[in-house]
Amino acid sequence: MLEVQGLAKRYGEVGVFRDVSLAVAAGEFVAIVGESGVGKSTLLNCMAGLDDWQEGSIRVDGQELAALDDDGRALLRRARLGFVFQAFHVLPHLDVAQNVALPLLLLQRPDPARVETMLEAVGLGGLGARLPQQLSGGQLQRVAIARALVHGPKLLLADEPTGNLDPGTASRVLQVLRDQARATGAALVLVTHSEAAAGQADRVLHLRSDGIA
Repeated sequence: MLEVQGLAKRYGEVGVFRDVSLAVAAGEFVAIVGESGVGKSTLLNCMAGLDDWQEGSIRVDGQELAALDDDGRALLRRARLGFVFQAFHVLPHLDVAQNVALPLLLLQRPDPARVETMLEAVGLGGLGARLPQQLSGGQLQRVAIARALVHGPKLLLADEPTGNLDPGTASRVLQVLRDQARATGAALVLVTHSEAAAGQADRVLHLRSDGIA
């Protein structure tokens, strides 16, 4: 599902990481941990085609990202990727159901029943008409998870999705993320500082400036 080979990222002459190789299968949950500043979020952005790299290759569902221009990467993200951000990134002027429905609308596949199914799956059934400011942080993160999964992505990327949450809420949100990814067969890659979050993964990889293990 996801294949990364010999990836290196630099900003000018400053290296972030190099020689990063990993593979994640469909339905597998992999956590990536590492010291602050080692480039975990940058690596995740490269996997999504949101950032460029200087060496190596990334393949998502068989597609080589380097072979795509910006429009091609955007179309791939729209159809095959889901991204869960630490800061939620829900749109405040849209209600919960409208936020979750956005990926389907972008694909011209509106499906209110699917939206409601996803809200039920993440424990937000009946809250579709609420505005984001009426929800707690844990609820907002579950909105973000439902939005990332609603269109059936092949690859789900999560950047510190529990970083802004208390431990109890974080545990519940992570369980929803893991269970829903497995239910849909999505490959899940989580970057985190949290040992508790990483402990729920099938595999834990440690990112360093000179590679990943």
